[in-house]
Amino acid sequence: MLLFQESDVNFTDEITEATTSFYEEFVEFLPRLGLGLAIIILGVLLAGLIGRFATARVSRRTQDPLMSRFLGKAIRFVLIVVFIMLALRAAGLGDISAGILATAGASAVVLGFAFKDIGQNFIAGIILSFNRPFDVNDTVEIGDNFGRVKTLEFRYTKLKTFDGKDVYIPNSDVITLPVTNYTEDGFFRWSFLVGIDYDDDINLAKDCIMEALNSDARVISDEEHVNYVIEDELATSTVNLKVFFWVDTFDFGRVANTTRGRVIGNVKRALMEKGFYLPADIQEIKLYGRESDLPLSVQDKRDTTNA
Repeated sequence: MLLFQESDVNFTDEITEATTSFYEEFVEFLPRLGLGLAIIILGVLLAGLIGRFATARVSRRTQDPLMSRFLGKAIRFVLIVVFIMLALRAAGLGDISAGILATAGASAVVLGFAFKDIGQNFIAGIILSFNRPFDVNDTVEIGDNFGRVKTLEFRYTKLKTFDGKDVYIPNSDVITLPVTNYTEDGFFRWSFLVGIDYDDDINLAKDCIMEALNSDARVISDEEHVNYVIEDELATSTVNLKVFFWVDTFDFGRVANTTRGRVIGNVKRALMEKGFYLPADIQEIKLYGRESDLPLSVQDKRDTTNA
């Protein structure tokens, strides 16, 4: 009985000593933990300030909001990681920070295969931030997507289509797919067909169309951007003229499209006012068989009127 009592006392003493030791070590660790948390909080604040400063600085130097925003976010992310490592060391958890780095290095290959697409998009985003075929608010066509560039992020490029859709395109696709920029220099050439009658004067019709083009203030005409009309096709019932004209595309979704529609309407009205006939396609109907077998009759309108 005495033996059991002595063992119980020893076990209780061991628990008490362990608890006391843990408490003393925890109390001793609290200042270092507070220092580490303070470094993390200060680091996050400093990283945000430095990131915003870098964004503004690069934006003023380059006049490139996409690249400046991307670099600002990258700098902020790197600084936060550095401050976290410093905080772990200041808190006496240097072994943990070293282990994190070692684990990150060892797992980089595994994560590289697991998140290959994310890595590709991130690297593509870095490339696009320095060398890309568009800026913010440029109207572009990337693959089958057509719209205005809104932002460039680490993993994707965001487009706003003219019918209101938000399209997120992976940066790796932006690099590999053909990119058509409609507003890089601010000019775009529209074209459309006009069919006139075979008996109409082609040169007179072309002069009439050119007058309609020159009367529109939104149609651009200079030595580099020449508007013209050519004979395009001898169709079944019309001589087709093809009209080429230049417009401003900095506001492609509204100005360029409305200008095209207005020009087509102006050309149509101008031709009709000059007496040009714009015939529709003529359909030829052939009737086979004897006349008595066809349930058709032809009546002279003059006879009906006289009657």
